[in-house]
Amino acid sequence: MKDLTQGSVTRHLLHMSAFLAVSMVVQTLYLLADLYWVGHLGKEAIAAVGVAGNITMVVLALTQMLGVGTTTLISQAAGRKDQPRAELVFNQSFVMSILIALALGVVGFLVRPAYCEWLSADATTATLAKAYLLWFLPGLLLQFPLVALGSALRATGIIKPAVGFQVLSVLLNIVLAPLLIFGIGPWPKLGVTGAALATFISILVADVLIVIYFEKKYHYLRFRFPLFRPQTKIWAGMLRIGVPAGAEFLLLFVYIMLVYAIIRGFGPAAQAGFGIGARVMQALFLPVVALSFAVSPVVGQNFGGRRADRVRQSVYSAIGIASLMMLVLTLIAFLAPATLIRIFSPDPRVIAFGSEYLRIVSLNFVSAGIVFTTSSVFQGIGNTLPPLFSSMTRLILFALPAVLISRTPGFEIRYVWYLSVGSIVLQMCVNLLLLRHELRKRLRFEEPGTFIPASATAS
Repeated sequence: MKDLTQGSVTRHLLHMSAFLAVSMVVQTLYLLADLYWVGHLGKEAIAAVGVAGNITMVVLALTQMLGVGTTTLISQAAGRKDQPRAELVFNQSFVMSILIALALGVVGFLVRPAYCEWLSADATTATLAKAYLLWFLPGLLLQFPLVALGSALRATGIIKPAVGFQVLSVLLNIVLAPLLIFGIGPWPKLGVTGAALATFISILVADVLIVIYFEKKYHYLRFRFPLFRPQTKIWAGMLRIGVPAGAEFLLLFVYIMLVYAIIRGFGPAAQAGFGIGARVMQALFLPVVALSFAVSPVVGQNFGGRRADRVRQSVYSAIGIASLMMLVLTLIAFLAPATLIRIFSPDPRVIAFGSEYLRIVSLNFVSAGIVFTTSSVFQGIGNTLPPLFSSMTRLILFALPAVLISRTPGFEIRYVWYLSVGSIVLQMCVNLLLLRHELRKRLRFEEPGTFIPASATAS
């Protein structure tokens, strides 16, 4: 375990972010490579992968729920130097990850046909989306134990092993994807199904490797079968912290579904342009996402260790780093959006839709970066309701006007993008106000009844 209650807060954030960013950059290369190869199959294939890939938001919501609850409870226990408690939460989190994955798998395969037919712009896209989900969905289910174990490591300040397994998995995926998509050499030609199968195999390998690591190398947290028996108190604690964080991703899923429903009438080119633009934006966001993943355990350990000054330092440092990162990325996306879209599709209509989307939404990059980091501070403290409230406010103020303007004569898609920018700026302001209130309330460790000085216990 790495003690994050000592040393420079900024150094901890940058060190952890750097290793997390390496993993995310490699993963982004896979996503972009996968999109590049699928792009050779036509705009219907791109649209199908985008439609099917939206289920990722549901999985992200559930894994976020699991990961945030795990990271917060283990990091706070580690900050208190309570190893038995940390190990108990670790084992309970692993059991919960398996049960959630099984339940989601049953539901996912049942709704797969109806989901693809509802969102796809035409029958060809729907058929391809169903084929993609056949193997992509099982791959998503394998993310649950991977997230649980990776979150436990991150909570104790350990980053390198999980990053190594992730990088190896992504490299395997990059190699397998074109082989299975196009049937190179002895491999079968599977089209979009091949892309999904490559994802499944690579995540399975990562799962196996991280379990072996815990069994052979890591000794602070160990698998202990007596601790596998579900304990409702631990589960309730994880869910209390994790559910609001997961609900934020569900709200994002609703936002994406709403956008797809609005642009459906513009055809598969519009869906493909939005799908490419959204993936490029996700790729650009990875540095600040890596930073936000580092913020939670740093804040959590220092909050558990009653270090109010270091919690505040973490907040100021994270917001400053995130703002600088996103300002640079804003300039890239605003000045050269068509270049970024053209890499993945030569279709003029796809490029037009995608570049317009990317140029406009780049105006909210700095605000989005601050939202990511402040939400992670709430996670470290253990109160994830405030960022959920700000996300709900954003969705409500976006959804109702978006639906209304989409039904007006002369409606253009860019109106929706500008509305999205305004809603993110508002969410940032709400997050900052709520965080200021939360820090004033929660960082009062010296108050009677909440803290006993060491001198008093010694006497």
